Amino acid sequence: MKIYTYKQPAAIESTEAIQIINEAGEVSSTVQRVYSNALKKAFDRTMDYRYFVRFDVNDRNGRPLFTCKKVSRRGRVHFRGKDLVSGKDYMIAYDGWQIMIPDLLITNGEQQIKLNKEMEGWSVFTVNEQPIARWQATFCETHFDITLEIEDSSPIQEEAFFIAIGQAVLFVGA
Repeated sequence: MKIYTYKQPAAIESTEAIQIINEAGEVSSTVQRVYSNALKKAFDRTMDYRYFVRFDVNDRNGRPLFTCKKVSRRGRVHFRGKDLVSGKDYMIAYDGWQIMIPDLLITNGEQQIKLNKEMEGWSVFTVNEQPIARWQATFCETHFDITLEIEDSSPIQEEAFFIAIGQAVLFVGA
């Protein structure tokens, strides 16, 4: 199992680049909330910083790995992810809007991953009902301690995939 940790500022509007630490205690990547321009950031302030949501994950040398952003169309919200190394596109959509905390489905057209969103405790990514990764944020007054665990059996081993989706969908959300 691979384990990654990082400290996310409690303020969801933070655009600070956050270092992701692997189990060896080394920086493996960074995650950062990004606005494409100042006007979007100013408008987002009026929407409690939840309208324009985009997180980018880069390797330790600054090379882009994965991006995930919120898309709002005609009252429906979904997220789009892109693996910037392989070029694969991912659609992340809510499954079951009628329930209080709906699950999310992540697909690239070839495989489907389910994300069981939890407000407290572990949010679990599964393929065919089998856990492949889990993400958890624990509040600590000025920041969140975030942990990502990726199972050895996971078809996706890159932390960038889970971290970008976790930040956009689980940390900020809809």
